[in-house]
Amino acid sequence: MNTEALILMVVTQGIVIGCTGYFFYKVLSTPPKSEPDSFAQNDDVVEREDD
Repeated sequence: MNTEALILMVVTQGIVIGCTGYFFYKVLSTPPKSEPDSFAQNDDVVEREDD
């Protein structure tokens, strides 16, 4: 493998690893959005009675 190909391979792998690490960190560090609880929205619904 010649020098240019080795440099290109190392740079490409560095970019891919860097982007992967950045987005992995972003996923882990972003606080979750406050979504409504699906069960809390159904509190006024009366459950069916067994016949």
